[in-house]
Amino acid sequence: MHAERDPPIKSTATSLDIVEAVHAAGGVTLGELVDRFEMPRSTVHDHLKTLTDAGYLVKEGRMFHVSVRFLNLGGRARADSTLFEVADSEVTQLADDTGEHANLMVEENGRGVFLYKVKGSQSVTLDTYEGKEVDLHTTAMGKAILAEMDRERRDEVIAEHGLEPVTPKTITDRETLEDDLDRIRERGYAIDNEERLEGIRCVAAAITTDERVAGAVSVSAPKRRMNGDRFDEEIPSEVLSTANIIEVNIQHA
Repeated sequence: MHAERDPPIKSTATSLDIVEAVHAAGGVTLGELVDRFEMPRSTVHDHLKTLTDAGYLVKEGRMFHVSVRFLNLGGRARADSTLFEVADSEVTQLADDTGEHANLMVEENGRGVFLYKVKGSQSVTLDTYEGKEVDLHTTAMGKAILAEMDRERRDEVIAEHGLEPVTPKTITDRETLEDDLDRIRERGYAIDNEERLEGIRCVAAAITTDERVAGAVSVSAPKRRMNGDRFDEEIPSEVLSTANIIEVNIQHA
């Protein structure tokens, strides 16, 4: 459960909530937003007009959609990231070597954000995309990041975002999660056994510097191909090697 905060500028918070609602729905009408936010129609209209005039929403008929202007903002933020600068070629190579999805994640505001993803020659279509946010406890990359956080920061993240399930296999108990994080620290990598997407397994390793955890890298694939020695040895070895190369490159960036 997310902690409630009283925003300093409530109108700004409302506009951002509206953008999030439009994004989550894939497009909404004015009437749908009025019902959702239980605010006067004129107030919701004013927020939508302001956001549309500023270029952050677009209107098609009666429907409002999130503008690709956010892609410009996110693309610039990613381009300015040292992690992306040194990791993109390694993540691409990981996808080529394994034939599966290779992913790069960072943590922002207690959630995992897909910074980069590359499809290998055998990869299936997944729901992930660059910029997608997920709760850290639901993914191998997120758990690898949590394992490298100090306990105080991890407590803050879990207090704010909770341990909500997204599949029957999502870890939702704090003690069980801490046991899993202990195992991740011992072996150096994390696994996601259908904990975010049913039928999909993932192997991830954190990318750390001397000061902090910078992110995580992973390979995800259908469980029919991610099993046996491939799941236990081959993919972990590839992922750990990639994480290590990225860590070395960060030090010299």
